Amino acid sequence: MTLVAILSGAGISTDSGIPDYRGPNGLWRRDPDAEKLVTYDSYMTDPEIRRRSWRMRSESATLRAEPNAAHRAVAELARAGTAVRVITQNVDGLHQLAGLPARKVLELHGTARSVSCTGCHARSSMEEALARVAAGEPDPRCPECGGILKSATVMFGERLDPEVLAQSMAIAKACEVFLAVGTTLQVQPAASLAGIAADHGARLIVVNAEPTPYDDRADEIVREPIGTALPALLKRFHPG
Repeated sequence: MTLVAILSGAGISTDSGIPDYRGPNGLWRRDPDAEKLVTYDSYMTDPEIRRRSWRMRSESATLRAEPNAAHRAVAELARAGTAVRVITQNVDGLHQLAGLPARKVLELHGTARSVSCTGCHARSSMEEALARVAAGEPDPRCPECGGILKSATVMFGERLDPEVLAQSMAIAKACEVFLAVGTTLQVQPAASLAGIAADHGARLIVVNAEPTPYDDRADEIVREPIGTALPALLKRFHPG
């Protein structure tokens, strides 16, 4: 059975109303100072940064977003019987909300739908933490140990989970088809997965509006909008 691996980046979720970070209108270009809100050292040492971070999370479109046609097409491919694994740079959880089983999704950068304690590592829901912020706690602390809470995402200055990265590399080496969808392929080590897949004989397909550093390795490049291009592309890989 053909194993189809999909590396998804911010571009797959823009149709769901979640802005990307590095595109022409991306968050980091519009507000470079916003990067501090998701930088580990700044977050841990500056209470005002933490308060601003919680306000940002309260206002974020991420938790209100719904899966779009591209997310649904990936889930449909898996339901049709194709072996699919998604490696995502996104923290929005939309692949799972679209119906793709969680065991088939590797979240390289964690999830914005949970919070974790930087002290005891207890996990709880983001919804619960934001309810505390709305109730008047500008910098909610861990209910277990009183430690600093953060989004269960990988902030700038933090390492990726080595187990998730190792599993992602194994999938890149084993797949027959590797699609890089909505990612600039500039953030390492995630971007290197495209090269690893190509090195191990996978057909590399890049679906992205802008050129990427791996375009010269690609067997196919698709520049059309992801919401229409990806569903059409994935139909090729349905069984039968």
